[in-house]
Amino acid sequence: MLPALAIVAGAYLIGSISFAVVVSRAFRLPDPHDYGSRNPGATNVLRTGNRTAALLTLLGDGIKGYVAVVGAQVLAPLLDAPDWTVPAAALAVFLGHLYPLFHRFAGGKGVSTAAGVVFALHWPLGLALTLVWAVMALGFKISSLAALTTSVLLPIGMFYASGAGAIAYVSVVIALLLFWRHRANIRQLLAGEERTIGR
Repeated sequence: MLPALAIVAGAYLIGSISFAVVVSRAFRLPDPHDYGSRNPGATNVLRTGNRTAALLTLLGDGIKGYVAVVGAQVLAPLLDAPDWTVPAAALAVFLGHLYPLFHRFAGGKGVSTAAGVVFALHWPLGLALTLVWAVMALGFKISSLAALTTSVLLPIGMFYASGAGAIAYVSVVIALLLFWRHRANIRQLLAGEERTIGR
């Protein structure tokens, strides 16, 4: 039990590293909590006009999700941790991004980190969802619409790819949390007032 809890706690701490904040400080940009959507994510960082910073934020938040889950996949059998360790770590790194310990629990919406988690759990599904997101984002220029579309498809794809196991049910929780974090965007979409990418 203790090895599993240590792995899950480690995943949460990895998720708690907000690359929007880290990259913004490195580039001497404003705190992403203080402008635009006030969301510490790549889309908001892009509003500064610094595409490099936005790209690094996107990659950093995605890679941390991937690293935390792959780390759990490697460590769990070595430490004889139970089967639920990897799904729990996947959820923990995602929750760390949403509610980061290092940033007063004011985290991002979780799209990039969720993508990293999915790539670690089932990379073909991760690739398919990334393509869907890219088509929606390029077609409509609305990041939230692309995110919500892939959020709907995530649990459907995971149940199909991995069966009705713990990983699939974790994907349902992640999808629901993505919708919850985008609730303001949903209201703006319905009102026709949602910001476009880069605006």
